Amino acid sequence: MKEINEHTAAILNEYRALKPAFEQMAEKLPEKLKQFFEEAGVIVAAIEHRVKTEQSLAEKLELKGDKYAGITDITDIVGLRIITFYIDDVDKVASMVERLFDIDWENSVDKRKMHEIDRFGYQSLHYICRIPESSYRDASHPEVNKIRFEVQMRTVLQHAWANMNHDTGYKSGVEIPQRYLRSLSRLAGLLELVDDEFSRIRSELADYRRKVQNLVASGNLSEVPLDGDAFRSYLAIGPFDNLNRRIASINQAEIQQVPLTDYLSVFKGMGFKTLGDIDGLIDKYGEAAYQIACFQLGLTDIDIISSSIGPQNLCTAYILKNGGGSLGLKLMLDAINGPGEGNEAMAKFLVEQAGELPFMNQ
Repeated sequence: MKEINEHTAAILNEYRALKPAFEQMAEKLPEKLKQFFEEAGVIVAAIEHRVKTEQSLAEKLELKGDKYAGITDITDIVGLRIITFYIDDVDKVASMVERLFDIDWENSVDKRKMHEIDRFGYQSLHYICRIPESSYRDASHPEVNKIRFEVQMRTVLQHAWANMNHDTGYKSGVEIPQRYLRSLSRLAGLLELVDDEFSRIRSELADYRRKVQNLVASGNLSEVPLDGDAFRSYLAIGPFDNLNRRIASINQAEIQQVPLTDYLSVFKGMGFKTLGDIDGLIDKYGEAAYQIACFQLGLTDIDIISSSIGPQNLCTAYILKNGGGSLGLKLMLDAINGPGEGNEAMAKFLVEQAGELPFMNQ
């Protein structure tokens, strides 16, 4: 380290005296933020923190030492970085930081608004904050409520750009040729576009899910394409419950709930395109599914059945009635249970026994 002047030495002495408080802040602040985000249901990619090292502080003071009267004038000794997945979550996180901490608006900066219309580059929202005593206080370190600290908020892609630019750009100490600066600017613009597109897609998907939920709730199932989101919304209304309760009544059995999402691939494999097709399956093949269940359970004392029995018997009836045979049943069982040697034997058994059931002769 180079020889330092008295002013710098005095600030470094203040730094050493306050370092326990800085370290405590760096430990407690992320905990407070994580708890706050969890309670609000906000998901972030990461929360990073650091305390500026003495060497880094000395280098800063060597360049800008006259700017600071004392250690409390330096606002980035303790730094936090909140990294979000989506660009529109930055403002959401910022509003929560505003609720948790006191913001020094005069020294805070939104670098997202600092670029000209034809320029791209580093984007991040920087708040200079204090911890209010109502949020956290420690009698052994009362100074933690007076020390200002920095909170940076940016997306994963903005974070990636900042790291790449740090390694290749402004802090390298070497003047960058114009052609490389142009390439870096193009890359920054591309990452900005990707950030915007991710947020747009998420917003449109949220709108689509709300639309699907409304259509399912209103019963307009023929208008809802059969996909993962739609199928989950459909399962939430319990479309197979009536059939399962009827089957359970054969032995006065208890119904054990199990996930039914694997049936999406089965219904798609059967050529279904909308939720209305599944509703039609229940109406047309519900009696056949019940007949299969009577054959399965009638001579047993089974008193616990799975909630998958209804949809499985519906699919079994549909495949048998439409000529899918043992191969079609095996493919269904493979999709539901995973491939296994027993599926082929079970498929053949179902084909043999189904010939005796009334629905096969109607």
